Amino acid sequence: MLVVENLYAGYGASKVLTGASLEVAQGRIVALIGANGAGKTTTMRAISGMLKPDKGRVLLDGKPVQGQDASRIARLGLAHAPEGRKVFGPLSTEDNLLLGAYSRLPLFFGFRARSIHDLERVYDLFPLLRERRLQAAGTLSGGEQQMLAIGRALMANPKVMLLDEPSMGLAPVIVQEVFNTIRRLKADGITLLLVEQFAKSALEVSDYAYVMERGRIVAEGAPAELLKDKRVLAAYLG
Repeated sequence: MLVVENLYAGYGASKVLTGASLEVAQGRIVALIGANGAGKTTTMRAISGMLKPDKGRVLLDGKPVQGQDASRIARLGLAHAPEGRKVFGPLSTEDNLLLGAYSRLPLFFGFRARSIHDLERVYDLFPLLRERRLQAAGTLSGGEQQMLAIGRALMANPKVMLLDEPSMGLAPVIVQEVFNTIRRLKADGITLLLVEQFAKSALEVSDYAYVMERGRIVAEGAPAELLKDKRVLAAYLG
């Protein structure tokens, strides 16, 4: 479903990714773990088109998308819930969700009517968002904004979803809610690439995982195998 081959990318003279490769099969949750500065977020940005890669390929459903605009890649079926949530603060919760569906619905007539089913799906997953649907997104708590960021990505009905550091800045009890949500997405068959600072929690919800160091994949395997790997344990799991 999503294949990344020998990806190089960076920011100006700073080369962050130096040949990263990974794969996310349909209906699977794959974790990408590593230390701060390893290149995880840069990988996500290069996949989604927020950053143009210097070299390598990104295949979405068998079609190359590397170098295309983020809006075009979104229309092809990839949704990115970025690090830091990035909600539109002055807009209502519901308007934020509706923006997530822009790439696949008519721009004018029928937009809201054709979004109702998807809105209900998100509200069933996050009942608090239903209660806050008219509230400005910028006034939501951090946990509620993370729910909104995930819900907004789901509104696109994506083939593949990228979820970058969903627990960042959240209280432990809210982090647990976030991972419970990821488990529900897994049960629904969502195809997901997850970057997460809590490596052990990420491995527990994933079907497969990659370990990144200095812009390259240095280890990969089933989570149960990585949880026994002494190098991974020492570096990322304490």
